[in-house]
Formats: sequence, structure tokens, C-alpha cells
Amino acid sequence: MRNLWDAQEASRYQGDLALRVYSSNLLGQSDELVLHGGGNTSVKSVVGGEEILYVKGSGWDLVSIKEEGFAPVRMATLLEMAALEHLSDSDMVSGQKAAMIDPTAPNPSVEAILHALIPFKVVDHTHADAIVTISNSVNGAKYIADLFPNFLIVPYIMPGFILAHEIHKMTRDFDWEACEGIILHNHGIFTFDDDAKKSYDKMIDAVSRAEAFLEEHAKVTFDEIEPTAFDLDTLVALVSDAKGCEVVPHLNQTPLALHYASRKRLYCRATRGVLTPEHIIRTKRTPLVIEDHGAIEEALEEYMAEYQRYFKTFATDEIMLNPAPNYVVIKDVGVVMLGKSAKESAILNDVIEHTMFAVLRADKLGGYESISLKDSFEMEYWELEQAKLQR
Repeated sequence: MRNLWDAQEASRYQGDLALRVYSSNLLGQSDELVLHGGGNTSVKSVVGGEEILYVKGSGWDLVSIKEEGFAPVRMATLLEMAALEHLSDSDMVSGQKAAMIDPTAPNPSVEAILHALIPFKVVDHTHADAIVTISNSVNGAKYIADLFPNFLIVPYIMPGFILAHEIHKMTRDFDWEACEGIILHNHGIFTFDDDAKKSYDKMIDAVSRAEAFLEEHAKVTFDEIEPTAFDLDTLVALVSDAKGCEVVPHLNQTPLALHYASRKRLYCRATRGVLTPEHIIRTKRTPLVIEDHGAIEEALEEYMAEYQRYFKTFATDEIMLNPAPNYVVIKDVGVVMLGKSAKESAILNDVIEHTMFAVLRADKLGGYESISLKDSFEMEYWELEQAKLQR
């Protein structure tokens, strides 16, 4: 992975928050690190004699974030919250909001408490493709442990307070100086330092190490495949009707998509879950898979029935989302994104392209394996993730 740090350019950014903007933008420039609002960054500073965490505000993208995109939150409050045994999502959000020194700033990231716990000035968090590709393989725990012996490695835990509180417990009497970073299985990676450049360098170095491993052990090549004909108009009409609104198709027939859609046992291989948890609010857990081109309506009906079974299995008091698919994998044709706008379909396409490539590489490592059905449901119906879509 290319290191984009430019010392001359960085020298133009004076002050903790300004330099935090610069290195955040660098991280955001790489789709292999973050996509469409993914990841978060922070810097600790002192304002009026009080320690403040400036953390990425919800709704901002790292590639374009500015100083006003960071939420200034009192560190003392965040550390008190981390020590609590229980904290609801709504109480966490309201508590963080109340602890901000600027009430007009955006809501702090749901990972603000975790950022506060890490005792370094600068904290970087990404959903690096290479890291989650390896950890989403059936042997991922071993590979990650071997590649990153000096990292704190955490099994998958629901993001937000639950994750922060668990790390709070894991790091009591912990030697942070000997720790090079944190890897969250099926989720992403944290690096940190008291220097912005060093934290950024650690991120690039760690991801480069993972990329080199994949290049050696999980190289994927694509054969030339000629797509077959398919009645896309019928699919679009049926899904639009099921969603109750017009969808805008984005047909992906790149070599990657054609290779992905031409594999044997396509249904089993294409329905193994998301690459990183936050993707689920855009993609749903699985696509509609169409192998019989003459049975589009039947495949859609079965998909929606299966989604309803999934909902009923795990729901408590949630209201079911629309059960129609957000994207479709069509045997020997490619992949179709079905967003409510061209922009939404383009975002879906970005997410699914990264997912497809990661799945193919993880299969080279012994098999792709995402988070469980239960964990998927909890993420899909998490009130804080749903709020992102509403905004």
C-alpha cells in the first residue's frame, strides 16, 4: 500500500486538529482502507485546561472531512462511560452529545469511547480490505495472530459501547507501549501514536504486510467470460414493485463480477455474509441469486420469504425492513445493484466490488466466513446504524 504522506504538504497544517484533518484525508483517499463513511479517526487535545477528544462526526467521510466534521467530547466523560457495566445505545449517544464542548458539532462516532480508551494522542481506524479479507477466512484467527504478534487481537464484538467496554476490561494492566495496534476480527484495524505521521505510517505498514501475505497466498486471476443475455427490465420492474419505489439498476460485468457470477455452487458461495459489519445496512446480509434465468419472479419470492424467516428468527420488538434485495448476482451475467437512485447504486457497486474480491481471496485461504446470522441481524437492526441511513 502506497504511503501518501507529504512532509511539505503536512507542514501547512498547524495545530492538532488541522493535522488530524490532513492524515484523515490521506486515509480516506484509499478505497482499500475505507469506503463511503467507513472508518473513523481522532486526536486528543487540551482546550481551556480540559482534555478533549476530537473524533470523527457521524455522517462525514474521511476523504473530505474538515475541522468542523470532528466532534469535541470531554475525555473524562468518555472514560467514565467505558467503565459502566451497561449502557444503552440511546444513552450512549445522548451522553456523548451532552459531553461535547460545542453543541452544534456533529454527533460523535459510535467508536468515540474506544478512541478515548487508547492512551495515545492520535488514533486511526479503518476497515482495510486486506485485514478483513484475512480475518474473514476460516483460518483467519491463526493467520492474523502470526502476521501481527504485537497487536491486541479482539474477536468479533458488536461495535459501539459493547466493544469499547470489552476492550476496557481486556486492557486493565495492559502494556500499551508494547502494542503496535488493535485488530478487530471481521471488522478492521486500529493504529495509534502520539505523532500523526507515525500513526498513519503504522496503518500503511500493517495493511501492506497483510497485502503482501495475500499476494503470496491468495492471488486471484480472472478468465475471459462472455456474459449471457438476461431480461434485466423484468428484474428491475419486479424489485421496484416489491420495494414500492422505482430502483435504478447498475449492471456490473467487469471481469471480477463475471468471474464471481460464473462459479459453481453459486448460491452457497454468494450468500456467506458481509465483508465488514457496517456494510449490511446498505447491502443486506445476502444478495438475491438467480441461477435459472427463466424463474426471476420465483427466485425473488423465495428470497423475500427467506428474509422474513431470518427476521422472525431473531427479532424481538423490531419492525421488519423491506425484504426485497439490494443487489442481485445472476449466473453467467454479472451483478446488478438496485438502489433508489443512481448514486445509491454506485455506492452499492463500490461496496460489492470490494466484497467480491475479498471473498475470492479468502476462498484461496481455505474459505470465506463472515459474522454469524445472529450478529448480522443485530447489526442490521441496530438503531444507531439505522439512524445513519435516515440521515
